[in-house]
Amino acid sequence: MITIMEKEGIDRAIARIASEAVEHNDGVQDLVIIGIRTRGVIVARRLQEAIAKQEGVLLPVGILDIALQRDDLLSGTCRAVFKGSEIDFDVNGKNVILCDDVMYTGRTIRAAISALNGMGRAKNIRLYTLVDRGHRELPFRADGTGKNVPTSSREKIVVHFKETDGKEGVYLLKENETL
Repeated sequence: MITIMEKEGIDRAIARIASEAVEHNDGVQDLVIIGIRTRGVIVARRLQEAIAKQEGVLLPVGILDIALQRDDLLSGTCRAVFKGSEIDFDVNGKNVILCDDVMYTGRTIRAAISALNGMGRAKNIRLYTLVDRGHRELPFRADGTGKNVPTSSREKIVVHFKETDGKEGVYLLKENETL
């Protein structure tokens, strides 16, 4: 196991991503934040806090569940459990900050965009991830990333947040290695 980021690195990455998101949007006008369930929601809430510190505005945050949009849903290998989305604001005409913890093949992002499109027509959707590990299968890229970590397809990136795991860190695991 290799530690990629500890709490301080995660905090710095979130602050940097928050600044980039506001800059890409030319401010906070019509800006909303949506996190992909589960750890993308934590990234979204932390971005909300960082933007509030920087801009003095508390942006709305929503939770997006992509379980029903997955392209492996009918394959028999999908273990996703649908818990539902929790977005209590209109996405029509909004500038959406879409958040996830790790970007890998791009399939999660495809599912997220499909789910968001079912809720309305956003003005634009920008993607921000804590870690990009490469190995894209679909043509997506993040607009902002905390850290790019080149990996092999046999390695795994694991993100732990205190909210879900009781500790903070981003870890690179070799094949068959566990935390």
